[in-house]
Amino acid sequence: MNYLAHGYRFIQSPLLLAGTAIPDWLSVVDRKVRLRTHRIRAQLDHLSPDDRQIATGALQHLHDDDRFHSSPTFLMLESELSRRFRALMPDPFDHRPAFLGHIVTELLLDDAIAHNHPQVLHDYYDALEQISPEQIQSLVNRLATHATDQLAWFIRRFRESRFLFDYQDDNRLLTRLNQVLRRVTLPEMGENCLDVLHYARGLLRTHSLALLQTVESTALPGLS
Repeated sequence: MNYLAHGYRFIQSPLLLAGTAIPDWLSVVDRKVRLRTHRIRAQLDHLSPDDRQIATGALQHLHDDDRFHSSPTFLMLESELSRRFRALMPDPFDHRPAFLGHIVTELLLDDAIAHNHPQVLHDYYDALEQISPEQIQSLVNRLATHATDQLAWFIRRFRESRFLFDYQDDNRLLTRLNQVLRRVTLPEMGENCLDVLHYARGLLRTHSLALLQTVESTALPGLS
């Protein structure tokens, strides 16, 4: 799952919403900094009410990812898109098809949510404007396995760039995907992949409800 799929249920609770974004923010800004379920749970009772909301959002993210990535619908879509990318990248040692099958499914689920709820991206970013990046970074440094001094800066940049809107256009999505590929040291995609992205967009809009039902009704175990 990506940012919007994790957080759109919690737009009325900005701190909880921000918590759902933390693991993805960290995967960009500093992959050495990890949040683990057992470490968060061990400290929940010692947190302030606001910090507890943020931490609960991070727990929700980790819990939802576990369910989402094992769901039959996700596995089917990931496989189908990987197969289509493999047709364009036939080198058996090219790691991009499997990677793209996974990430394109996640990013275009965000697009499907935004397509079905036209105001949701604006509301999502408006909610994030209400949180303190420094508070988020401070809490992460209490909960995570390593500390970071880059997270607050990245949250501000994330709010300014509003790149989730780019997923709504195939060409802008291609640009964003190539940024991700560069970050993980894989070759960029060519424009010949645009047809796969266009096909994937329709596929995700068709199957978005089944994907979201995997996590929407699930409360965090052991949390009220």
